[in-house]
Amino acid sequence: MGMNNTDIIVIGAGIHGAGVAQAAAAAGHEVLVLEQRALAFGTSSRSSKLIHGGLRYLESRQFALVRECLRERALLLRLAPELVRLQPFHIPVYRDTRRRPWQLRAGLALYALLGGLAPGTRFRTLPRRQWEALDGLDTGGLQQVFQYHDAQTDDAALTRAVMRSAQALGARLELPAVFTGAELAPGEVIVHYRCAEREHSCRARVLVNAAGPWANQVLARITPPPPTLAVDLVQGSHILLDGRLERGFYYLEAPRDRRAVFAMPWHDRILVGTTEVPYEGDPAAVAPTPEEMDYLLGTFAHYFPAWRGAGRERIRDAFAGLRVLPTAAGSAFDRPRETILHTDRARRPRLLTVYGGKLTAYRATAEKVMKRLAASLPARRPRGDTRKLPLTPAT
Repeated sequence: MGMNNTDIIVIGAGIHGAGVAQAAAAAGHEVLVLEQRALAFGTSSRSSKLIHGGLRYLESRQFALVRECLRERALLLRLAPELVRLQPFHIPVYRDTRRRPWQLRAGLALYALLGGLAPGTRFRTLPRRQWEALDGLDTGGLQQVFQYHDAQTDDAALTRAVMRSAQALGARLELPAVFTGAELAPGEVIVHYRCAEREHSCRARVLVNAAGPWANQVLARITPPPPTLAVDLVQGSHILLDGRLERGFYYLEAPRDRRAVFAMPWHDRILVGTTEVPYEGDPAAVAPTPEEMDYLLGTFAHYFPAWRGAGRERIRDAFAGLRVLPTAAGSAFDRPRETILHTDRARRPRLLTVYGGKLTAYRATAEKVMKRLAASLPARRPRGDTRKLPLTPAT
């Protein structure tokens, strides 16, 4: 039996794998996606559920990333109105809040400018008479409350919608399919995988490694050994509490270490996240630690007095995902968040690995992937434009 041929093989069906599959199929290429577990099994179902402009990245002067995220957020609000919705966010400022009102005002003004002063980028300060209506927020020592807007999504549902769009354009998804190895040949990649208890091999012009936390495990199965990037896995945990937040979302400063923590409505409960803790081990086994749950519950209770004294028994559920960050000195919170596209060679790459990435900017990342791979791929007749393809939830 002859070996199958395709243009692009994508490993991983999280948001970045789905995004690359959609972009490649829209460009007219033949695409095969291999996923070993389920769509959005990893980080793409364990995020903070935010399609956000990256307000906090202004502190580390990542202006290009903020501009990109705001542009992509506006696009997703238009393309996926049933999956991505604008929501009010509140930033309370107390006497002991590290970020002072003038700093937040300047940051929010810059945020609006980077977003082209579009309606969804504007902010205001809430008058004192409205503070008592903020879901029981502590008003003792409260100096100001800023309100701006960001967007929320169901990360797994969005990933499924992007993959359905890719499949409608001709992409093939093999699931569950275990990648077992690959050989880099002069002008192609020969990929081996196991699906339905059978071994398969397929030739491709390029292989895209979008395996997220498993990316370097994938590279270890390729010969000759390709270059890899040293990365750290950083665990981000979330807790779900009984209760409702009627007035929107809250951007809170954790009293312990001054990190940003979000509290938000999620399916008639309250979602609080996230943490940043180094992780080692099997990415599939990631789970919140008791310390993380206490940290998140303690932060929430610090701002909402009705929860003071609450113990871990009040937590209804908890989950954790993994961020992939290039190894570097300093805390995970302060490291740059730009996505890194790592290839096996500078000219005509046969292999590209996506390291890191933001849920919000997945489409822009996929566009960059296709640009990097253009010289390695044959000319094809485009079938669509990802800036115009609507994304809808499953019926």
